[in-house]
Amino acid sequence: MKGVAEAPGKVIISGEHFVVHGATALAAAIERKVRAEAKRSDRLTIDSNLRDPGELIPAKKLVQSMYKSRKAEPKVSVSITSTLVEGAGLGSSAATMLAVAGATSALEGWAVDQRSLADAANPGEKLIHGNPSGIDVATSAAGGILLFKRGDEPRKVEPRASVTLLVAFSGTKRNSGALISEVTAVKETFPSLFSSLCESATLVSGLSADALKNGDTEVLGRLMTYSHAVLARAGASNRRLDELVDTCLRSGCLGAKLTGAGGGGSVIALPPADQREARAIAAQLTKEGFDTFFTKIPSGGARAWTE
Repeated sequence: MKGVAEAPGKVIISGEHFVVHGATALAAAIERKVRAEAKRSDRLTIDSNLRDPGELIPAKKLVQSMYKSRKAEPKVSVSITSTLVEGAGLGSSAATMLAVAGATSALEGWAVDQRSLADAANPGEKLIHGNPSGIDVATSAAGGILLFKRGDEPRKVEPRASVTLLVAFSGTKRNSGALISEVTAVKETFPSLFSSLCESATLVSGLSADALKNGDTEVLGRLMTYSHAVLARAGASNRRLDELVDTCLRSGCLGAKLTGAGGGGSVIALPPADQREARAIAAQLTKEGFDTFFTKIPSGGARAWTE
């Protein structure tokens, strides 16, 4: 018998960085996932196809802590397979922690409901990012599209129809902790301005949620682009991300923005409805060296089972 779990990556449509400081953000689970399998072993081992082994140490510590809290020895072998690029602003670390916690819990017969998995995964996410808002774990665990405010229960947003997003990885990995510190420095230098930006981020997240509910992709696209401009002013963007956003807009996308911490990572864009046009944009970005893919939102959340 083995425990198996899958957890999706995520994108943030509005409110990243400001969510750390109490604003409401809008996030969505995506179709690309992390899968983990856990089997009995004579000792704890973890292996993966992750290109960045930096997430393996926190994953190992997470499993150790799960067994320690139950006064048991972690005699388990965990294998991780991911279709997410690490350090790309797509929630790879949160999905990895959820998948590892889910596979281990399923193997041992521990609780595998989404709330239990999120509670189990959060300590691992903190090992990687220090003091995250919790939006990545919450979105990956619950799936769908969420309005998220730190300390509050996330609220699900039901769109009128599914939405296709184009995701493009800039090729540069970001350091979430460093970017959060840079944006926080803006808060310390201009506290009143930053407070107003947090209030505006909450407003934009609400308007974006309404656009999804109403099926108004034109409004959603404009709000996404506006969000990018605000994040750029706050220090979260860089020239490569700005150029990628500009390319998406110039090619016919309805809106585009960085997603996640910024300073590298990925851009999400709302492509035109015509599939041929959308594919042409993706092909051009790929030709220019960007790793691109399409994803539909909403997508399902984390789940765990035994085989």
